[in-house]
Amino acid sequence: MGLGSYWGEVMDVLREIIPVYDKVNSIISLGKDAEHRNRGISGRVLPGNKILDAGSGFGNMSKTAMKLTDGKISITLYDPLVPMLKNTGKHFDKSPDMANGVFEHIPFRDEEFDAVLCGYSLRDAINLRIAISEIHRVLKNDGRFVIVDLGKPDEAFIRAGVSFYLRCILPILAFVAGGRLGLKFGTLYGTFKRWPANKKLEALLLEKFSRVEFEKDLMGGAIMVAAYK
Repeated sequence: MGLGSYWGEVMDVLREIIPVYDKVNSIISLGKDAEHRNRGISGRVLPGNKILDAGSGFGNMSKTAMKLTDGKISITLYDPLVPMLKNTGKHFDKSPDMANGVFEHIPFRDEEFDAVLCGYSLRDAINLRIAISEIHRVLKNDGRFVIVDLGKPDEAFIRAGVSFYLRCILPILAFVAGGRLGLKFGTLYGTFKRWPANKKLEALLLEKFSRVEFEKDLMGGAIMVAAYK
């Protein structure tokens, strides 16, 4: 499970859509992206924690965590795209630590972080099982792995509805929000096809983690997950 050879194409698209990334992402999540980040992070990131924002993009997960803890956390942004990391400086009063790399080879010591955050990014792993194993490795005992992402409903009828939205409706909304660059968000459908159904993702997390809290919204088309080491 994971993007495999499709990963390079997805990264090329993400690199191109940096100028409209935040604007379009909010619209295609039906304006609920901020709410879902709050629901996923609240109570799972605590003052004094050391945080890895994996697949950080512009650092939206980190900014949410900062607000919820009055800025009393240490953050490292981690992303495969250097241009994405370079843009984050505009979004923080003080630039956080940054590192460049992929989920499958995280360049940090074992048990270094209290929490790892993945906001709309784990779906882009090359190999999902290896990515989860690496995240588990860098978490301290009792560490939390927080995922906010698209969900893939277990019920076939609802899954078909989400698939239709991503394939047919999303490109129209993205074009309205981001012009021609917005059309490139159509690659989301390709990542969704390779993303495991919600129950399968939960089972995959339980292979490494002792407990998983799995919350859904939009009929399972959005998920907020916390996996505990």
